[in-house]
Amino acid sequence: MKIRTRLTLLFTFITATLMVFYGIAVYYSSSKAREVSFYAQLRTEAIAKANLFFQSTLSEKEMHRLYKNNTKTLNEVQVAIYDSEFNLIYHDDSKVDYIKENPEMLSNIFRNKDISFFINDLQAIGTVYSHNQKEYVVTAAGYDQYGYSSITHLLTISIIAFTCILILIYLAGIFLSKKALNPLSEMVSQIKRITAGKLQLRIKTTGEKDELNELAQNFNGMLERLENSFEAQKHFVSNISHELRTPLAAIITELEIASEKEQTNKDYRQTIKSTLDDARNMARLSNSLMDLAKASYDPNEIGFSELRLDEVLLESYTKTIKENTEYKVSLNIETDVEEHQLIVQGNQYLLRVAFNNLIDNACKYSPEHSCSIIIKNSDKNLHISFINTGAVIPQEDLQRIFEPFYRSDISRKEKGYGIGLFLTEKIIHLHNATIAVISENNKTVFTVLFELNPDFSPDR
Repeated sequence: MKIRTRLTLLFTFITATLMVFYGIAVYYSSSKAREVSFYAQLRTEAIAKANLFFQSTLSEKEMHRLYKNNTKTLNEVQVAIYDSEFNLIYHDDSKVDYIKENPEMLSNIFRNKDISFFINDLQAIGTVYSHNQKEYVVTAAGYDQYGYSSITHLLTISIIAFTCILILIYLAGIFLSKKALNPLSEMVSQIKRITAGKLQLRIKTTGEKDELNELAQNFNGMLERLENSFEAQKHFVSNISHELRTPLAAIITELEIASEKEQTNKDYRQTIKSTLDDARNMARLSNSLMDLAKASYDPNEIGFSELRLDEVLLESYTKTIKENTEYKVSLNIETDVEEHQLIVQGNQYLLRVAFNNLIDNACKYSPEHSCSIIIKNSDKNLHISFINTGAVIPQEDLQRIFEPFYRSDISRKEKGYGIGLFLTEKIIHLHNATIAVISENNKTVFTVLFELNPDFSPDR
């Protein structure tokens, strides 16, 4: 079922329910008002008949004749009068006695002075009437034909009006829901035109501050991110293809040359060495790409555990020094850094990769091939700084230093693929930390900031 139909039916159902409750309330209050009004009319008729009986010159026969004449044209109220001894002294029509008074009823009327009750469809009252210092019971009963006709007419009109209004509300609901959801229909039509090859298309937005405009803006934002992601993916694949093609082409060329002509053992060894260097470069690139893939996982898919940052740093620079004997790395933890502040929730392998890249990057571009690591804390953060001396990185290169495959003129002199710092930033962000770089006064500093956990207790 479409939202438009569902909204229309829901709107109609809610309105119908409210109208039914309103109709029931009106009918019930009208019925009660009719009942109270007719009881008052019966009391008026009873007192009038009693006054006519006791104070007028009309005889009882004439009063009977008046009652019978009235019953031919309208539903006349039937009145009876009893004395204090429960003797009947007057009755409009004793042969057709509506109330059928008995001593118990008459005694109840004398005691309560006034009562009212139903006899099937008839309404009846009993009241005490005083005349010449004597008390009499006057009863009256009648059928409220006019009142019941009015109530029946009200019910008929209400049902007809309810049906007509319900139809009109349903039609109005269709019109309103169609008008309200028209922008959504247009949005759906525009979305259908957006494909993988047309990610530059956007949904039209309005200046209205409503939910549909907000939805369109958020959808356009998602398209913007998708387009950027597709472009980055194309760029990424293009760079990977180029980086893989270069060493592969070199390996193939060297092997073809070696296989086509006779060479000395020295030449063969040189060919093998060159081929091995290219293969190692490809292996390093493959490892970087594998690490990048791991860092791109959903954080929920990566195993995190409690670990110490100083231990991970020790492992990282030990591994780096072992692989590059000319590198010099020092680690300094300031005295105000407490042991529990070095504990974080993280993935040991990925953090080691990130720290390896930062240490290798610092040593690679330092004339002394040295890197100084300093750990200190502030009020809310733990700072890990990787410092090296050497040429200052230009400002335009600093702004793009974390882009994938970006290599400045200075970095092109060293071996690399432009993946390391991009990978490092992804890993740092994956651990809810931040990384920043400053290059000035012949010094470059990469600083990683881990947020300290205020709820961590060192005594736990």
